[in-house]
Amino acid sequence: MKQSFAEIAKRVKGLREISGISREAFAKEIKVDPDQYRKYEEGEADIPVGVLIEAAAKLEVDVTAFISGEEPRMKVYSLVRSGRGLEVERRKEYRYRDLAYNFAGRKAEAFLVTVDPKQGSPAHGYSHKGQEFNYLLSGKMKVVVDAHELVMEEGDALYFDSGKEHAMAALGDGPATFLAITIKD
Repeated sequence: MKQSFAEIAKRVKGLREISGISREAFAKEIKVDPDQYRKYEEGEADIPVGVLIEAAAKLEVDVTAFISGEEPRMKVYSLVRSGRGLEVERRKEYRYRDLAYNFAGRKAEAFLVTVDPKQGSPAHGYSHKGQEFNYLLSGKMKVVVDAHELVMEEGDALYFDSGKEHAMAALGDGPATFLAITIKD
C-alpha cells in the first residue's frame, strides 16, 4: 500500500476537524506557523515527520492513523517482512517505507529511506522535535545537519538532534538507502 502526502494531509485535517479545533488554534498548539500549517493541510507542502508526531500526540492518535488511515494493532511485536512495510510518498526526492507502522504505542518511528541521486545537492532541509539515528545500508550520501556537511558511506551511522535543520542527498550515480529511526521527545 502506498500513501501520498496529499492523503496524509487529508487525514490530519479530517481528524483535526472532528476534534473541533480550528486550524489556527491547532497550528499554535503544535508550534507551527499558521500559514505553513495551512499548506500542510491543503497538500501544498510535505508534512515533516516531527509535525506528524506532534499532531498525533495532540489528537491522541497514532502517527499510523495519518499515514495509513488505520490505527496500529500489534502490541507485543510487529514483524515486517523483507520488501514490505507501508510505503509513504512524502517527498519526491525520498522514498519511505515505514517498518513499524503496525505496532501500537511506538516510542520511535522506523523508516527505510531511499534517496535518488540529484547532483549531490541536499533537498530542502527539515527539522522536528526529538533525535534521529541514520544507518547507511547502501550507496553514498551527503548529510547536512545544522550547516555541518558530512559524507556517509555504507556502514556509517549518524545520530543527531533532529531539532536542527537536516537534509540528505545521494552522491554518485546510484541511490542511497538508509535506515532512519526518529526518536520522539
